[in-house]
Amino acid sequence: MPALEKIRAFWPRDRVFDFLIPESPPELDVTHGVILYLEGITVSFGGFKAIDHLSLYIDDGELRCIIGPNGAGKTTIMDIITGKTRPDAGSAWFGQHLNLLKMSEPEIARAGIGRKFQKPTVFENHSVADNLELAMAGDKRIWPILMAKPSPTQQDQIEAIVETIGLKTKIKAPAGALSHGQKQWLEIGMLLMQNPKLLLVDEPVAGMTQQETERTAELLISLAGTRSVVVVEHDMDFVRSIARKVTVLHQGSVLAEGRMDEVQNNQAVIEVYLGEEKCSALKN
Repeated sequence: MPALEKIRAFWPRDRVFDFLIPESPPELDVTHGVILYLEGITVSFGGFKAIDHLSLYIDDGELRCIIGPNGAGKTTIMDIITGKTRPDAGSAWFGQHLNLLKMSEPEIARAGIGRKFQKPTVFENHSVADNLELAMAGDKRIWPILMAKPSPTQQDQIEAIVETIGLKTKIKAPAGALSHGQKQWLEIGMLLMQNPKLLLVDEPVAGMTQQETERTAELLISLAGTRSVVVVEHDMDFVRSIARKVTVLHQGSVLAEGRMDEVQNNQAVIEVYLGEEKCSALKN
């Protein structure tokens, strides 16, 4: 396979992929302590309001969990943050000065927002190290990508991230030989190579073993602080294991927000989302 085709195979079509605009990321101002502002967001599809006047604020360095039933608007919110969907009304700001609604998907990615989809996508015929190297932040024009080799600093970054995601012993292994959970960790590592300030993670533990789930919880907790992490997840036990603050969506709006114990005792949440039986299970 020609080198360029290998590179294109590495990133699927629903991922940001832009070779031609090698720009430095814009400066991010989080002096007010908030990294993401969504205010009055409304999105309609064919007359159906997927998001209804939603406002959401994520602090710099925060780990936030977003939960809600199917159709609550979780995926649409992530699409808006990453530029895949444009709202009909409202505003979306990254830090104090970056208007996400005026930026393209590649510009948003370069600004420091990374998104991990539910299904892991890695270049299975290449090693863990090769996957991380190709995902590295930097000049994305075709020739530099084809010719460049990691500098000592970049190699150190690869080794540090391999350690972070728990794949040090697999660094030379082909990605296709990894377990489902390990592929999820590798894709998170690929995003970390781009130095994101905000990491969006969609259902990270779906299909994982209990041991992999526990390791994923440890990984996401470790990432918060140096960056903001937003996790969308249906597994309530997992959410409870990592949650510092939880936002519950219902019919495109914020139904409740707060600590996990506050959310699971919220009568509106009990009635429209969890149900008495599920909520009792959460308390036990």
